[in-house]
Order: sequence, then structure tokens, then C-alpha cells
Amino acid sequence: MMAINRYRLRHAAESGVRGAMRAQALLDKTDKLLGVILLGNNLVNSASGTLSAVLAIRLFGDGEIVLFMATLLLTFLILVFSEVTPKVVGASFPERVAYPATLLLTPLLKLVYPVVWFVNLFVQGILRLLRIKQPEPGQGNSLGLAELRTIVLESSGRLPREHHRILMNLLELEDITVDDVMTPRNQIEAIDIEDDPERLRQQISTSHHTRLVVHAGSSDNLLGVLHVRRVLHALTGDELDPGTLKENLEDPYFVPAGTPLFTQLRNFQSGRRRLALVVDEYGELQGLVTLEDLLEEMVGEFTTQAPSDTGYLRREGDGSWLAEGTVLLRHLNRKLGLSLPLDGPKTLNGLLLEQFEDIPEAGVSLKLGNVPVEIVQTQDRAVKMARIYLPGPGEASAERTLISTENRR
Repeated sequence: MMAINRYRLRHAAESGVRGAMRAQALLDKTDKLLGVILLGNNLVNSASGTLSAVLAIRLFGDGEIVLFMATLLLTFLILVFSEVTPKVVGASFPERVAYPATLLLTPLLKLVYPVVWFVNLFVQGILRLLRIKQPEPGQGNSLGLAELRTIVLESSGRLPREHHRILMNLLELEDITVDDVMTPRNQIEAIDIEDDPERLRQQISTSHHTRLVVHAGSSDNLLGVLHVRRVLHALTGDELDPGTLKENLEDPYFVPAGTPLFTQLRNFQSGRRRLALVVDEYGELQGLVTLEDLLEEMVGEFTTQAPSDTGYLRREGDGSWLAEGTVLLRHLNRKLGLSLPLDGPKTLNGLLLEQFEDIPEAGVSLKLGNVPVEIVQTQDRAVKMARIYLPGPGEASAERTLISTENRR
């Protein structure tokens, strides 16, 4: 009864399994259930001790050796046949034992309820004297995120692979922030409302995004977010009026860096928004995060990506991977099965610069754990392109420390 899985029992009881319903009702009154079980257990043990002593005296006399041998024999029989063996069977097959046992325990509890109630009076008195407060029914079975994560990990063999991955992603939303999934500032597709109207028309009509960030002059002078669908009618005219764009702008929605994804998902839901601009503690724009970015962290990448977004990671003929420096480490870990550190830089370029502590030249190679990485191209004080050589199947997973650096020209 105590070894049974409470969540499986609750599911069976809600499904209408009668044995589970009886077991659930008994376990909701744990003190009374333990009272009737231990009452019968101790009554039988005490009676067997008395009976064995009487039988030993009548058969072999009342010597001390006879009583001692009878006690040893009875202890052995009780341990083997009444304690260890049935408890091992019950713990190994809790449902098979608990459901039939309820047919006996339920009427037995009603029969000896006055005795159990009387015994529990003393038990409750001792608990109050020791200031021990019993938890409410079901309170001791509540689980936190860590416990839920452990359960999902242990059930990986019973769940479909995709379901298991989605559940793990959901549980990790509190540990991931908007900084991990945002589009960096230098990669945001934005339009300058002060540009030539024809250039504005071309940018809007050829954009692969439904929403565009709009600024005036400097990228720091943000005006808002433009929903392309609202200005489609203006694109058919002879000249695109900047005033029409301003009239259809939505106020920019800013969120602080470090916001957990789960919190941001609720903010998107409550505010009915799909796009947010990430700012640091000084109010400087750091990047852009969309509802699609958050959903991809839960269910995986969508196939509806812009062509410009699909070329930053490509497999080469020799088995290596060519990656842009701006690729997120989270994406690399998920796509290539690596274990690159996520508690520092968010991009491959940031991790490489942190390891080199300098701007590397093209042709320089290093190892991140046991993952060889070659710098293919650098541009504008950053790693533009790098080549990643995956470790062999027999090698250990990538570590977080730099093992060696070599210069290969």
C-alpha cells in the first residue's frame, strides 16, 4: 500500500478501476490505514509468540534453552514468511497486491475502527507533544520542477522521443532567458523612415518578415514596429508616403535582458504581442525576440524560415560543419549534439573570442573540449566563419575547458 505509485494510482482511480478507487480512499486516511494494518500485524506477532512458548513448554518442557530455541525459530519464521518475503513481493508488485488487499482492509477498518480511533488518540497526543505537524492529504506528494525533470528523464524509454524532448524543453524554460534566443542587434532587419521612398518600398515588399522595426536616422531612435500587412495598400501607389508608415506603427515593446522565457511567454500571451525588443540595464537595444523564437525552444525549429536564416550552419562533404560566428551555442548543441557551455557567451563568435582572448586570424585552430574548431574567416573584429569537426562516436562529449590551441597555416 505504501510502495504504490500515487500518480499511477490516482490515474487508475480516475479511470474507474475499483481496486484503485478503494486503495485511494484508504491512502487518503493514512493514519487509520496504518492503524488497522499494524493492529493486525502486532496482534498476530504477539499471539504467535505466546502460542510458540506454550507449545514449546508442553512438548519439550519449560527449560530456558527450550524457550530460547523457540524464540529463535519463531523469529526466523516471522522474518522469512511474514516480513521480508511478503514485503519484497508487495514492493515489487504494488498494484497486484494492493488492489486485492483492499477487499480485506476496507471492511476490517470499519470493523475495528473504534480500536484504531482509540489508539490514534494517543498517537495524535504524542505528535502534538513533539510538535510534529502532519501534512495535509496529498501535500507530501507535490512535485517541484527538479522532481518533474527527474521523472521525465527516467521515463524517456516509455515516451516517444519527440514528446520527451518537448517535455524537457518546457521544464527548462525557466533556465533560459531571452538573451539565449534573441536576434542580435546587428542582425535585426529594420527600415529607416528617412530613407528614399522607393528604397522603403523595396525593403518592405521584399522582406521575409511580417513585422519590421522602424527607426529615424540612427538605429537608437526607434519609432515603433510596422506590421507589413497594414501598408500593403500603400505599396501599390505611385509613391510611398512616410506619413502612412508612421500612422500604422505600433509602439515598441521593450523587455529587460535576462527575462526567463517562461515569463516572457506569459507576457506575450497577456499583452497579445508577438515581438519584443530586448534592452540592457542602460536601456540600450541588445536584440529582438519573437513569439516564434520561444515556440521553437519548446517544439523545435519551424520550416517557415527566411532563406537568409538557413545558411548559417551547413554540412560539408568531409563531414565537418561550416558555421557563421553569429550562430547561437544553443542551436549548435541541439543540432550537432555537442555540450558547449551556455553560462557565458551566447554565440560561437563570443565563445571563440573568450577562449583566444584576442581576435584570431583565419587558419588558427583550437579545441573546445574534444571538438576541433578552425577559424575560416574573420571580419570587423569578429569571427565571420568557422569550421567544426565533430568528435568520433567513441569519444567523450565536449567539455567546457580549452584543452589545446594550435596554429595551422
